[in-house]
Amino acid sequence: MADYKDIVGTAVRNNAGNLSADQKDQIFYDSTNVDFKYQFEATTKAWRSQSPMNVGRKQVAGAGSQTAALAFGGENSDAAQYANNESWNGSSWTEVNDLNTARYLLGGAGETSTSAIAVGGEIDPGGNQALVETWDGSSWTEVNDLNTARRQISVAAANSTNALAYGGGTSTYVGVTESWNGSAWTETTDLNTARSDSARSGTYNACLCVGGDTPPMTAKTESWNGSSWTEVGDLNTARGLFAGSSTSQTAAIAFGGSPPDRALTEDWNGSSWTEVADLNTAQNGLGGAGTATAALAFGGNSPSTTSGLTEEWNASTPVGAWSTTTAMNQSIYNRGSIGIKTAALAVGGRSPSSATNEQWNGSSWTEVGDLNTARHSMATSGTTTSAIVSGGENGGYTGVVEEWNGSAWTETTDLNTTRGESGGAGGSAEAALVFAGKAPGGTYANTESWNGSAWTEVNDLSQARFQVASGMGRTNTAALCVTGITSPPDTLYSNNEVWNGSSWTEVNNANQAKRGAGGQTGTSTSALLLGGFYDPNQYVKTNEEWNGVSWVELADMSASGGFGVGGVAADSTAALAFGGAHPTTTAATEEWSSTSNTIKVLTD
Repeated sequence: MADYKDIVGTAVRNNAGNLSADQKDQIFYDSTNVDFKYQFEATTKAWRSQSPMNVGRKQVAGAGSQTAALAFGGENSDAAQYANNESWNGSSWTEVNDLNTARYLLGGAGETSTSAIAVGGEIDPGGNQALVETWDGSSWTEVNDLNTARRQISVAAANSTNALAYGGGTSTYVGVTESWNGSAWTETTDLNTARSDSARSGTYNACLCVGGDTPPMTAKTESWNGSSWTEVGDLNTARGLFAGSSTSQTAAIAFGGSPPDRALTEDWNGSSWTEVADLNTAQNGLGGAGTATAALAFGGNSPSTTSGLTEEWNASTPVGAWSTTTAMNQSIYNRGSIGIKTAALAVGGRSPSSATNEQWNGSSWTEVGDLNTARHSMATSGTTTSAIVSGGENGGYTGVVEEWNGSAWTETTDLNTTRGESGGAGGSAEAALVFAGKAPGGTYANTESWNGSAWTEVNDLSQARFQVASGMGRTNTAALCVTGITSPPDTLYSNNEVWNGSSWTEVNNANQAKRGAGGQTGTSTSALLLGGFYDPNQYVKTNEEWNGVSWVELADMSASGGFGVGGVAADSTAALAFGGAHPTTTAATEEWSSTSNTIKVLTD
């Protein structure tokens, strides 16, 4: 019998203990624990929010893939019907040529965004439709009608030349099944259970009919073999007005639906359904495209407002992890955060106000040159060799600014507006941005830009606030201002604004309204939002990732976190978190990696 070396060409690696974290997809022998092991990247199934459609609508049809999709037809909450057709390129939606006839509750399918079919639907007034249109990549063309006009219909098709249309509603619920050969529809074997609002998966000769309204809502799933339907494993939760996304009869997902509005996602393995990660927003009447492992959900209705929300499904999303490393020398929170995961400064802090400056070299903290003015809650920017700290508190608010040259701090020109608890961004001591904050005069939206010698007032934030997450910008021309609070009265914000070098624009909010979150953790397109605090007395260790479009929750911190946590990162893939209060002040330090490993012990 051939051994591993004969098959693979190399011997199994011998290692005393587990392999290092960067070793992936490796079989090895752990001589310490006397086990053969396999180390591979840990992944999970997850939805992530994406850019919304240009026109929000429900009962919309879809076709294509996760990176190239179509969304067509639908209606809004005021019953306005749409012919609109939007094309998705993997990051944004663009209006393209409309359907010839506006309608909703129509069926749609196609594995690509260049060959699709739109079937049936409803028009008010006008009722159920037999209309069929095909898409050639640039325009819709009316072709031969269905034999049975209906709405809430399901369609399975690889392209516009072969399709299967099944179920739906007329004056009652039907199981009618029709087959399309590119020129005409032919009636074939009906569904075993007549229904509307079912989800679909597969192609014209091998597909699924999933759930729907019979009434009541059903969990039944039927499988088509090209000539007849067979009942197979039921959904875990009966529902209708939801979407299915797959090109396969043996691997699919079904998501959303009602009643009530649901975020549920179920995964089909060819014989049974398993509940997996929910949509971020519960929706019914949404469209879908893609496969069981890479899908897109768009549009919908929740609870009575139409939506253009778009979410992206990945069945192999890397699982990030935190690991505890060497603690700081002092337990301090509200420290200034400067640098990246392997080279950082933790400056000042409280309580009481401190001038201490600690430097991280990738493995340990060392005290270096102190600030000239002890304080906490400063705005920060720069690197471990060229940095700036601005404003802060030391019993009162201050406008003092100090520059770091790699070995010592030097006082320079004060801020125009004295304040603390501000956000900061910038790449060095010669170019910085300070925004938001608080002083006895109130809560500020003011933004000031630093050119190395003077501060200049530029455009304000849309929302005045303080205790914002600091900066998330490696330059003074691109930054984020996230979360925060105003007072009085105390109002927490999840607001997220992006700076483009001249003005602020509101973009997708963080998942949680809070204050005192950390640090200089990334860029305006790839960042982390660490910890924070929300009333009453809730200290959080949450970690949210920003991809330039939306926030998604990742693995929580374990030792650091809470109010006033410090943090640094070049981007969302690798970060350092330190200190904080939750509620006890800590000196803990943790390292973040956006990937982690699973180790499987191999047995006979």
